[in-house]
Amino acid sequence: MDVNNVVEKLVWEHLDSVMAQKPDMCRCARCQADVVALALNHLKPRYAVSPMGYAITRAEIMEQAFLVNVLVAIAQGVEQVYRNPHHDEVT
Repeated sequence: MDVNNVVEKLVWEHLDSVMAQKPDMCRCARCQADVVALALNHLKPRYAVSPMGYAITRAEIMEQAFLVNVLVAIAQGVEQVYRNPHHDEVT
């Protein structure tokens, strides 16, 4: 059985639109993953293990206030990675 962080999926869904606000931002896989990791470190995870649980959790987190928190966390991650990208580091 899979355990899914519904908030993580939401962050990935909104990543491109937030990054688009900074046109010269690097969009390599590493920089995107760094932004997502930084955003998720500031958001409470919400896990689901079934399609029904995922749907219920998804409906709960789509409230305006929660979505604003997600967008702010992504924007803060974008700013931090923009100022200090690690895309050229070997992992």
